[in-house]
Amino acid sequence: MEAITEGVNNINITEAYKKNRIQVSNTKKPLFFYVNLAKRYMQQHNEVELSALGMAIATVVTVAEILKNNGLAVEKKIMTSTVDIKDDSRGRPVQKAKIEILLGKTANFDELMAAAAAEDGENGEAEEHTA
Repeated sequence: MEAITEGVNNINITEAYKKNRIQVSNTKKPLFFYVNLAKRYMQQHNEVELSALGMAIATVVTVAEILKNNGLAVEKKIMTSTVDIKDDSRGRPVQKAKIEILLGKTANFDELMAAAAAEDGENGEAEEHTA
């Protein structure tokens, strides 16, 4: 019994909850909230995992494409699957599509982010002087 308890205590919980995972909803937040959040996660962790179910898959793909087209991210892995979710209204499980996209930083990610930050700073200063 002690061996079982020791094994349970040594389970690595980071697999169940990843610090660099964003679970995307297509109704809760605007598209660029997820784009900006993904940029921040890539700055901190060098990669980000975007995850979505059902109708939110289109949002995840759009976020990934925006980051790739802006030269900020490269696609490392795409996983698709189906998940059984209990539907309370029908009382039986329903299958939903699931996608997970792992994106990594490009070689010039930091340069592009610094240039964008400098550009935002210049715009902010110009507005202050005109006010």
